[in-house]
Amino acid sequence: MVPKSWRRIIVMGAGESGQGAALLAKRKGYDVFVSEASTLPPEVADNFNNNKIPFEENNHTLQLFLEADAVVISPGISDQHPVVAACLEKHVPVISEVEWAALHTDATIVAVTGTNGKTTTTSLIYHILRKGGLDVGVAGNIGYSFARAVAETSHTHYVVEVSSFQLDHCYSFRPYVAVITNITPDHLDRYQNRYDLYVASKMRIFQNQTEEDHLVVCNDSPDLVAALGRQSPRARVHWFGTASQPVPEATFDKEKLIIHQNHKNTWTMYLNELALQGRHNYYNSLAAAIAAQLLNIRKEVIRESFMDFRGVEHRLEYVATVKGIDFINDSKATNVNSAFYALESMTRPTIWIAGGRDKGNDYSQLVPIVRDKVKAIVVLGEGYSKIRAAFEKVVPLIVPVNNMAEAVKTAYRLGQKGDVVLLSPASASFDLFRNYQDRGNQFKFFVREL
Repeated sequence: MVPKSWRRIIVMGAGESGQGAALLAKRKGYDVFVSEASTLPPEVADNFNNNKIPFEENNHTLQLFLEADAVVISPGISDQHPVVAACLEKHVPVISEVEWAALHTDATIVAVTGTNGKTTTTSLIYHILRKGGLDVGVAGNIGYSFARAVAETSHTHYVVEVSSFQLDHCYSFRPYVAVITNITPDHLDRYQNRYDLYVASKMRIFQNQTEEDHLVVCNDSPDLVAALGRQSPRARVHWFGTASQPVPEATFDKEKLIIHQNHKNTWTMYLNELALQGRHNYYNSLAAAIAAQLLNIRKEVIRESFMDFRGVEHRLEYVATVKGIDFINDSKATNVNSAFYALESMTRPTIWIAGGRDKGNDYSQLVPIVRDKVKAIVVLGEGYSKIRAAFEKVVPLIVPVNNMAEAVKTAYRLGQKGDVVLLSPASASFDLFRNYQDRGNQFKFFVREL
C-alpha cells in the first residue's frame, strides 16, 4: 500500500522504466516530475507533454529531489549517483519502478530473476498461462515496464522479469510465485566487484514472501543453493534441476523431462518434443512447468505450450544460412555463463563473435568448451586484450574488429560450409551499441546483407 503522505513523486531517468513510472503516477493522480540527465528523444518529450507530465533534461536538480515524497529510480542508476546518495542521506524514500508498479496492483504476480534464462523463462510462463486461459500480462526487464503495464492494462495475473538492479530498491514487493533460475557472477562492476552483494540483491525477490507463497529455484546452481541455506525463505520452496539434493520436483535426463504434480503424480515429456532445445532451455522449461502448476494449469496445456512456444529474440535465434554457414544471434548473452550455454549447444565448428564492455568477466570456465567448439574468435570493441589472453593458447585465430559490419564480414570470411557463426558476446553492449537488442539487430541486418 502506498503511504498516504506520498503526493510529490520524482521519477529519475526517462527510459522505458521511467516513462512507465511517470505515466502510472500521472494516471493515479500524483504530482509527478521526471528528471533525465541526457537529452530526451523528441518522441519521449512529446509523450510527456501530451500527458501533461513536466520534466527536465540534461540535468538533475537536487533540490527538487530533496523536496519529493518519494523518488522512483530507473534500474540503470546506482546508489553511488550523487543525487541518489543525497536522497538516501536525507531519508527521502528511493524505490524501484517494479516496487512502484506493484504498489498499484492487486494482481497475482509471478516474478522471475536469475543471472541467465530470465527472459526465456518469463516468456514461456506467460505463454503457458495465456494458453491455459488466465487473464495475464507480461512485463518488467523483458522490455515493457511493469509500471507501464499496470498503467495501461488491468490483468488478474502478471509475469514479471526482474533484474538485480530492479530488486535493489524493492521493499514490499511480494510475488505469489518467485523464480530464481540460477546465480553466477555478473554485473560485478555495479556491486563494487563483490559477488556477495550481487547475490544478496537476487535474494530480495523472496524477502516479503510468506508461507502462502512459492519460491521456485534451481538445485544445480551451487551459489544459489548456498545463499538459500543462509536465508531460510518463509515461502514454500520448489526445486528443479538434476542434482539429488535438494530433491527436485522437476528434472530431466538424457531423453525426457520428468515433472512431479502435487508431489503425487508424475508426467514426462521427451526432450525432442520441445520447441526449445539445449540444456539451458531444459532448465528454463522445468522452472516454467512448476510455476504453471502452482497456478493450476493442466499438464496437457503445459505439454502443448512446450511444443509450440517460439523462442525469444536475440537468444540463440537462427538468422540465416549463407553458403552453408549458419548465423546464430545470441546477443542477449551478456555474461560468461550465458555464453557457456550457447557454446555448449553448438554441434559444428564455430566462429565465435564475442566482446564488449567487460563486467569483471572470468573467462577461465570457458577455456575447455572453447577448445572443443571454436575454430576462430572475432572480438568486438572493448575486451580484446583480455579475451586474447584467455584463449590464445586454445584458439589459433583471434581477430579484433571495430563494428558489427566488420565482425559479420570477418566471421563469414573465416567460415566454410558446415560452420556456425555465433554472436554470443559474454559482455555488455554499451561500448558500441545502445543495448543488446541494438547489437542483435545490427548483427541480423549485416548477415542479411551478405
